[in-house]
Amino acid sequence: MEKYSLYRDRGSGIAPFLPISTQPSGIYLPFHIFLFLIRLPILFSVILSYFFVLQWLPIGSLGKKASLWLILGTPGVWWIDLQIDGVKKGSLAKHHKARLPQPGSIIASSYTSPLDALYLAAIFDPVFTASYPTTPKVQRISLFHAILGAFQLPQTEPPKDANLTDLHTLIRQNSHQAIVVFPECTTTNGRGILPFSTSLLTAPPTAKIFPISLRYTAPDITTPIPGSYVTFLWNLLSKPTHCIRVRIAECVYNQRLAQSEALLDERASSSDTLLGSEDGDNITASEKKVLDRVADALARLGRVKRVGLGVQDKQAFVKAWTKQMIR
Repeated sequence: MEKYSLYRDRGSGIAPFLPISTQPSGIYLPFHIFLFLIRLPILFSVILSYFFVLQWLPIGSLGKKASLWLILGTPGVWWIDLQIDGVKKGSLAKHHKARLPQPGSIIASSYTSPLDALYLAAIFDPVFTASYPTTPKVQRISLFHAILGAFQLPQTEPPKDANLTDLHTLIRQNSHQAIVVFPECTTTNGRGILPFSTSLLTAPPTAKIFPISLRYTAPDITTPIPGSYVTFLWNLLSKPTHCIRVRIAECVYNQRLAQSEALLDERASSSDTLLGSEDGDNITASEKKVLDRVADALARLGRVKRVGLGVQDKQAFVKAWTKQMIR
């Protein structure tokens, strides 16, 4: 993959956009084909039933969550490895109110797979948003569009007809739900954390921001390459089970530093913080620290590093990858 060396992070050598290779099936190929053929029509049936019928019926939050878990369970996504910062295993019930996202809080999630949005919807029933590197505002999107977004080419700017808002307004309008933000703006293969959009900076200072890292075993159900529907479905449906590793960090608040500290920190070099290059020059050092705390938490939870490659780099990578594939 030396031809894609331009799309490796200079400091770490991480290539966050390269698809992860699937282990050969070997002698289990007939079994994998059998699983794929059995599960495919079932999966499409439950997906169509939910998005075209069930989500419009008055079945309540529990009914919708049960339907989403049925979608997750069809391809064998049964095992959830959940850990929460500051909570010992077996004592979650004593701390869940303070340590888990609640209505009015913000989920800053990693973004690697269509399953990210599906899992978050099945657990938290949140409002989903799309972030862009050129604006601090967000676009409210549906669960269906959040899933499709994992297969689409990233955009540096929102669509011209997009109805943009900020997180403060969204929380006020949806006080009974949590808000999901994908601050990296596009999917990766899970091996690095991209520069953030500044959308998290529009959160009210009292709102809790929960960094949540989602990783998968096997990791080949990530979708860093747009349009990889067939590959994703094969990797998802042909294996007996999948495990989601969920890590939730302690909450972060969008609070500014004291004025005296902020004046000193304004002298800090912007190169110390990996932000979206399109909008990163317009924020203060105190705002950078807020984004740093969330990004560092996601990197720590996912056991990966932060990288300097952003949305524009992924656009260039996809162009080079597609050109190579059609030769």
